[in-house]
Amino acid sequence: MSQKKAENYLEQKGFLDHVIRLEASTATVAEAADALGVEPGMIAKTMSFLQDDQPILILTEGTARVENRKYKDTFHIKAKMIPFEEVEQWIGHAPGGVCPFGINDGVKVYLDESLRRFETVYPAAGDDHSAVKLTIPELEEVAGAVGWVDVCKELQ
Repeated sequence: MSQKKAENYLEQKGFLDHVIRLEASTATVAEAADALGVEPGMIAKTMSFLQDDQPILILTEGTARVENRKYKDTFHIKAKMIPFEEVEQWIGHAPGGVCPFGINDGVKVYLDESLRRFETVYPAAGDDHSAVKLTIPELEEVAGAVGWVDVCKELQ
């Protein structure tokens, strides 16, 4: 069901032809990078947080880690990830397929500056055997993001 919601959303936005269905798992950054034959950073990892009772998503480059101080400076609240078993209820997609496409109403989406290192990135498409190939301008257009944030640690 989650995959269908994501694909319906992408079809409405004119991006269904960007979806890649895979036999191999894309549930983790490493698995997705292997399945797609790209470097791990090109996987647009979608992280789920709760701010009081408001769920948000932040897309980061695949190897990035959220820095607590930057998160708090940006959102004025401590970073609190949604527990694994609650992600689907809050977001509309289960872990391994979380993406900004076809999500529950009211979920805010942010793009992290770490993504700008790449011309093309691959977020999930609603399940753990999919990806969507998007340029950064296409991701900005289709993700419905509130805006860009800088909440990740500097890459070494």
